[in-house]
Amino acid sequence: MGVWNFIQDQVLGMKWLNDVIGMGLSALGLDISGRIGGSVQFFLYDVVKITVLLCVLIFVISYIQSYFPPERSKRILGGVHGIWANLIAALLGTVTPFCSCSSIPLFIGFTSAGLPLGVTFSFLISSPMVDLGSLVLLMSIFGIRVAVIYVILGLVIAVAGGTTIDKLGMEKYVERFVLSAGSVDIESPDLTRRDRLLYAKEQMLGTFKKVFPYILIGVGIGAVIHNWIPERWIEMVLGSSNPFGVLLATVVGVPMYADIFGTIPVAEALLGKGAQLGTVLAFMMAVTTLSLPSLIMLRKAVKPRLLAVFIGVCTVGIILVGYLFNGFQFILI
Repeated sequence: MGVWNFIQDQVLGMKWLNDVIGMGLSALGLDISGRIGGSVQFFLYDVVKITVLLCVLIFVISYIQSYFPPERSKRILGGVHGIWANLIAALLGTVTPFCSCSSIPLFIGFTSAGLPLGVTFSFLISSPMVDLGSLVLLMSIFGIRVAVIYVILGLVIAVAGGTTIDKLGMEKYVERFVLSAGSVDIESPDLTRRDRLLYAKEQMLGTFKKVFPYILIGVGIGAVIHNWIPERWIEMVLGSSNPFGVLLATVVGVPMYADIFGTIPVAEALLGKGAQLGTVLAFMMAVTTLSLPSLIMLRKAVKPRLLAVFIGVCTVGIILVGYLFNGFQFILI
């Protein structure tokens, strides 16, 4: 456990970086125990830490993703049936981009290629909610038990959601242009290791440019929560004294737009101020899976009834996960 604690705190959590930044700010005459100094320290530490993890994780995941282009994924999914197809689709979602909006074009491509609708929805749910990046980043903040259980329950939501949509026979509620588009993918040529490394580098730089503004916004909000909002306020709204905290966090998270890297600093600050673990994780799931921009994009591909079922399934799953984590928080952290 000593080795793992070192990895979690000093390698993934980069606690040493927080100490270095604190010493640097103190040398400049800033009181890091005060509100302003504490906010600056929180902001610099989280921006650097998340940016480093972001670049490393996206590079590694993009390299892995180069082995799973859309046409290969379609062949894999097309050869499996039943709940196993939903599970494989959900697992494939873990090696795709972090943002919910970027997953929708792949969802449309899979659906137009003739894959079962429930299978494609399992992919769509898992892609932004649970990925390799979220696992590592959650481990750096909440520990390995919380991170692993979060990912497992996210996959359960994805499989259950896709299976439910499949059983309801919602194919008629997909927009006609999606069903008539057909598959336009061609077989990708074999890539050399250099090609894959270049692809991973391009994906890392492209995703960094797109995500970095949300990191700054998320860390800025986290710094305000961490140093300026009284702890009793957070406890009153999102703590154990409010049985509706999970519902409130889920509803508040929907209009927002961010990925896992933008929501982590907010979640970290909320938890540090007394919010319950399940409430914080429900907020993260709602932001990453049910963001308003992604729902607007999805509406272009599906009709209102199917969109409502998707929202309902995800919302119920997120709320159940939130209350489950709250119920067992005392043994998880």
